[in-house]
Amino acid sequence: MEIDDILKRLEERKTLDPDLEDEILRVYGDRGRKAVQAVHERRIKKYRDFFVVVGASGEYVVDDEFCTCRDFLFRKGRCWHVLAIRIAALTGEFDAIDLWYQDAWIPDLPPDKHYLS
Repeated sequence: MEIDDILKRLEERKTLDPDLEDEILRVYGDRGRKAVQAVHERRIKKYRDFFVVVGASGEYVVDDEFCTCRDFLFRKGRCWHVLAIRIAALTGEFDAIDLWYQDAWIPDLPPDKHYLS
């Protein structure tokens, strides 16, 4: 089963049931395990401007099919952070934060001065 089929079923069910979880693990292996674990642990944050995944070594910004992690940047593949965001968005299993994430990038500068850095 292709991941898009799994995500379509997830969209219909609105929950990550054991059957879908098993399919994700089968298709994605360790990346699927990390994505599912992040969703279950609610390490997905939805800010006004981006989704963010709290990983083991930092926070990764995900925008549609783009991620700021090394796996995405260097291997040009769909990383587990993108998969976790897609699962969380379809199930509603994320923490909504009513702030702009970009305002936190450079905490010592006022938000209107971030472009100068």
